[in-house]
This record gives sequence, C-alpha cells and structure tokens, in this order.
Amino acid sequence: MNKIKYGFTTLIFLFSAVVFAQDQEAEKTKEPGHLNQSKFKQLYEEFSTPNSYRSASGAPGHAYYQQQANYVMDIELDDKNHRISGSETITYINNSPDDLEFLWIQLDQNIREKDSKAKLKNGGGVPMAEQASAFAGKYMAEPFEGGFIIEEVKDASGKPLAHTINFTMMRIDLPKPLKSKEQVSFSIKWNYNIPNHTVNRARSGYEEFADGNRAYVIAQFFPRMAVYNDVEGWQNHQFWGNGEFALTFGDYEVNITVPADHILDATGTLQNRKEVYSKEMIKRYEKAKKSYDKPVLIVTQDEAVEAAKGFSEKKKTWKFKAKNVRDYGFATSRRFIWDMQAVKVGNKDVMAVSLYPKEGNPLWEEYSTKAVAHTLKSYSSHTFDYPYPKAISVHAKNQGMEYPMICWNYGRPNEDGTYSDRVKYGMISVIIHEVGHNFFPMIVNSDERQWGWMDEGLDTFMQYMAEQEFGELYPEAVAPNSAYPSRRGAPAKIVPYMAGDQSTISPIMSNPENVYQLGPNAYAKPATALNILRETIMGRELFDHAFKTYAQRWMFKHPTPEDFFRTMEDASAVDLDYYWRGWFYTTDYVDIGVKGIKKYYVTDKPSKKMLEYMEARNLTTADLPPLVYLADEDAEDFDSNLKGKAPSESSMTLKEYMMDNMTEAERKAVKEPKYFYEISYESPGGIPMPIIVEYTYADGSTENITYPAEVWRKNSEEVKMVMSSQKELTNIVIDPKLETADIDTTNNSWPKKEQESDFDQFKEKIKG
Repeated sequence: MNKIKYGFTTLIFLFSAVVFAQDQEAEKTKEPGHLNQSKFKQLYEEFSTPNSYRSASGAPGHAYYQQQANYVMDIELDDKNHRISGSETITYINNSPDDLEFLWIQLDQNIREKDSKAKLKNGGGVPMAEQASAFAGKYMAEPFEGGFIIEEVKDASGKPLAHTINFTMMRIDLPKPLKSKEQVSFSIKWNYNIPNHTVNRARSGYEEFADGNRAYVIAQFFPRMAVYNDVEGWQNHQFWGNGEFALTFGDYEVNITVPADHILDATGTLQNRKEVYSKEMIKRYEKAKKSYDKPVLIVTQDEAVEAAKGFSEKKKTWKFKAKNVRDYGFATSRRFIWDMQAVKVGNKDVMAVSLYPKEGNPLWEEYSTKAVAHTLKSYSSHTFDYPYPKAISVHAKNQGMEYPMICWNYGRPNEDGTYSDRVKYGMISVIIHEVGHNFFPMIVNSDERQWGWMDEGLDTFMQYMAEQEFGELYPEAVAPNSAYPSRRGAPAKIVPYMAGDQSTISPIMSNPENVYQLGPNAYAKPATALNILRETIMGRELFDHAFKTYAQRWMFKHPTPEDFFRTMEDASAVDLDYYWRGWFYTTDYVDIGVKGIKKYYVTDKPSKKMLEYMEARNLTTADLPPLVYLADEDAEDFDSNLKGKAPSESSMTLKEYMMDNMTEAERKAVKEPKYFYEISYESPGGIPMPIIVEYTYADGSTENITYPAEVWRKNSEEVKMVMSSQKELTNIVIDPKLETADIDTTNNSWPKKEQESDFDQFKEKIKG
C-alpha cells in the first residue's frame, strides 16, 4: 500500500509543480516575440540548398560534374635574361550540362604588371617602423616590368581567336558555343620577365647568388583555365594576391628547355631520364628507389659546387607527363644538390625528393627528405593513400608555396652552417605544411580564391597532427621530454587572436582578400577549431572516420564548405551546426566561467522564500504532498544544525520513503550525499562549448566531469548545475588542461584565484 501511496503523491507533486510553473508564467509581463536566436538552430539559412550536384549528406550528388583541361606545353627558360617563354595547347572538355559562349583563362602573372592595381588595393597610413627591404621596395625601387605578354591566341586550325584581357583574367570568345559534352582545343603563345622572389616576395621567381648563378622556382607561369562549376559558374574573381587558386584537373605533357648544366625537377613523371641524367645519376637513382630508411644523393654538394663554376651555352630539354593534376610547377638551377628516397604508401612506392643549394646545408640534407617522407605517411593515414609518384621539397629563400608534387620551402642555416632550433623547426614545419598541400587542395580541390581556410586551415590542422607524430617518431629532433613545438593548432595558441580587437577580426567564412589578419583567420583558427573538435567535442574515433570520409568523397573533386560541414555530421551522427556557426560564421570567442556557487542541505521544512510563495497562492503544507526541501546555507533562516547530517537524518519524509520503498540491503548500500551545490556557469564569450570541470574535495580527491555543449541550448549566457557529494567541495577549475581556447581564465576557478599584476610578473621574470 505504501509504495502505491508514494507513487500517487509523486504524481501529485509533479502536477503541483506544473501548476506552480503556470502560475509563475502568468505573473510575467508579456514580452514581444522574436526570431529564433538560438545558437543551436540548424544552419538552413547559411547553407546552400542540396541538389542533384551536391547532396544533403555532403557527398557528390548523382549529377555531379567537373570540367577537364589538358595541356601540352613547350617551355624555355632564358637564364641570362631571367625570362621565360612558352607555347601551350589546351584541350578543354565541357562536362557541364551548359553550353558555354566563352572561356575564362587565368593570367596570374599580371598582378606583377608595372601599373598593376593590386599595388593600390590597400589603404593605411605611415607605419611607425618598417624593414629596410620593405621601405626600399616601396619608395626607392623602379617598378618591375612583369606580367604576361600574350603573343597569340589561336584555334586548332591556326586562326586567331578573339580575346579580351581584364587584369588577371582573359576571356576567349568562341566562334560558336561549346556545347555540353563537347571539347575544344586552342593554343596560346606567351612570355614574361621572371621576378626576383627574394626582393618582392613573389610566389615564384629566382634567387640570385653571389657567384652570378640563379635558382628558379617557377609556377603560375602559364595561362591556366579557370574553374566552371555548379556553384560559381565561372570562378573569374580577379587575383589580388591573397586569394589563391581555383583550378581544373587535367593531364599535362610538358617539355622544359633549360641550360644543359641545370638540374631540374617538376610536376609529373620524367620521360627522358637517359637523356638528362648522367650514368652515375641513373645508378644513384636506382639505388634511391630501394632505399626506404635514408635519402640517396643523386647530385652531391661537391658536384653542385663544381657545376656552379660554369655557365653552359648548350641547352637540354626535360620531358614530363602528369595525369590528373590541377596545376604545374618546376625548379631548376646548376647549383642544386639533389637527394631522394623511397616511401612505402599503401601498396606502392613514392619517391620523396629534395633540391637545395649548398646554402641549405647541413640542415636540408639532414631533415628535408625525412620531413617529406613523414608527411606522406602521416597525411595518408588520415585521408587516403598519396596517389602521385613523387613529392619534391625545393629550398627557396623566404618561400613557402605549393603545387602538385612540388613545393618551395624556407629555412636557411647561418653561413657557418650553424642553425637555431627556431630555424630547424621552421624548416621542418613549412615542409610538412607545403608537402601536405598535395592533399588539400591539390587533390581535395577546394576553391582557394573564395575559401582560403578550406586549404590552409585543413592543411594546418593536418600539419599539427603530423608535427606531433614527427616529434614522437624522431625524439632526437626535439628537446628532451618535450613535444614538437607546433606554432599553430594547440588551443592556447589562438587565444591572443580571439581575444583581440573585434574590429580587426573576421569570421573564418570570409574571402581571403577581405580579412584583416590572414594567418590567424585562414590558418590558425580553423586548424584550432578542428583540433578541438577532434580532441574534445567528437573524440578521435568519430572525428577521424568523418574526416577521412570527407577526404575520400572529395579527392580529385571540387568541394565547398557545406560539403565539408555536412559530411562531418553525416559520417559521425554528431550535430555540429552550433559549432560551425560559432567558430566559422561569427567572431565570437570562448569564455566560460564560474559565476557563483551555493551550498544546500536536506530538510523537511520549507524555506522562508518557499512559504512566501505558498502564501501568495493561498497554499499550505497540508495542500501539498510530502516534499523534501533543500535549504540554502546563505539564507537568513538557515538551520545550522543541518550541517553534517545525512539526508535521511534531517528529513523524515525521505526516511519514510526509503523504509517503504527500499529493502534493508538496498538501504545499507545507499551512499547518502551530505553536500548539495548549485553551481552557476556563465558564457560571456558567445561560443557554446562543453564545460570541462575539475572538482576538488576536502580530502584532496578530484573528479572530472564534462558537461556537453548542449547545456547552453536554452540559455546561452548562464546555466546552473546541481552537484551532490558525500565530501565537501573545496575547489572548482574550468578547462584545467586548456582544451577549449578560453580567452579569459581569471573566471575559471572557485574560489577565484588572485591574479598577479603585470608588475609582479615582471619582478618574477627579473628574478628568474
């Protein structure tokens, strides 16, 4: 009978609670309505509508298409006059359902024209100080005579094609529309002056050494097809400098003529090795193909130094073919040292390659190819097996730039060969980053012109993982008992940026030309967001499966941000709309704090506040079922005798319930909590994040609880949690391991920790 009675009274209590709630609502003043402002609402307003080209799951749709552009090129480098010329035949295949009246070609070298408007795009006043090189470049140097000279544009029969050049874009007007599923071939002849990339920080160009030799890293060197797709139509946004490249996949056949004493490598597979290698080089190459543990020198430093003494008047043509690449680059010099080793990726071998002048040694001989090989293995394990036959790292002063199978990287020792840890780590990191770009965006081919973060942010995240793995694999390369000192990726690293002046911060979902700080916006913040997503929000298993699913769905295709966001949710069953909104669509930041804490004890007596509430509604205790109350220790009418008592000792109602509804064995097994706490957490930062809490008790023990981000779904500013314990709570710390990029840790503790003043910190630093 008693069990039935208590079940009944419980129902009465629940009914009463509903009545109380309704009465309370009735007392409120009616407020105006509002739109859905929840930070957890779905991203229907921000996302494009799924269609037959791109599905709601984030996968390519059944009607997905992409264009193809195949190139046959003959290139010649004039080393004496640092000039390049070429002729190319492009075969463009229209796989779209649309008929095209004209074609758009990218002329990125035109950003270096003498009167380029790109030099005038930024405002700003006089800086307080400037590097001498920057000052001289602005005010003392003659403008560089750069930009493409287009000699001719002809159709397949040799007739001129009408064309219009608009800054970095050229429109080719077709005699008749290119119909869906048809193709067209045309040719372009061109030349331009190669810039000195050490003077004006061009993405490609040459470096001149004291002996008169030059090392060339050449890219964006030929007119390239713009992308036409279901999202943008023609992606013909001008190249202003920051927004990189949107490019079409295709097959390349490229013949590059350079001085006969040059060493050259490029995108693609070399077709005439016996014509351009010496017999000794071929023997070394065959050895390198079987060397999996260390590089083999194809050209030694002594040989490179000797070659640099002469300037051959003869020429040599290197012939390459590349399948399914989106771009092309090459590097050439008579001063290059050359090494290679084989890397096992999946069921095939890939060649890891480095080219560098003697100025790069001993650092480059020690670490470059090792970093290339590690990157291929690390990135492949998280995405897909690297599909190309090689990956090349080329040493170029102050450079960090990427192309299919080849990239330029900085990191130069002092003249005496010594180098700091900063230089060493900088070189290893940039090689990992630039080689890693083979995966994003060279294969997972996002639109860099529109969404810089989709290649830089994803690659920087992958770089962070690869760096940490590098430190574990090669502990001798890092300080003893230390992790690899990654510059970006760890949550704490992004705090200064996210805590900065909001007027100089842009959402990640911004065009790279329109952001204030490109490095934090496109590289660091998205990388950190993904790292937190992997380590704290989703967990590695769910994240890694979803991320690999995205990479494999979109390899050799053109994904959009929505394709990434949708795939990550589709493959994990984790609703992340709140996360994408907070981190990617806003400039909100993470700041979660302990707002307050109250201690309670169990009692049968209603508090003064409760009695006032009942009196206002003409209720007495007789009108209510037997209730268990919690008494606030800070209330005026608090009974101090409640301290130290078990709940069943201070509440007869609870004791009777236990006697009537629990067996003796169950009662003995119960561990009654003696302490009850109401803890208020606040989130002034705006981004909903899990509340990661470490509770410390009077006996010194600790307990870690992570409340999911969803606790903020009904109130994004404050949430109250109830804690019960047999032990007294003495300390609370939010985010003890700094996992969430919380910008203000002064409110992360209870009791609040005293913060040292700047002066006190300065004194401690002086003592140290």
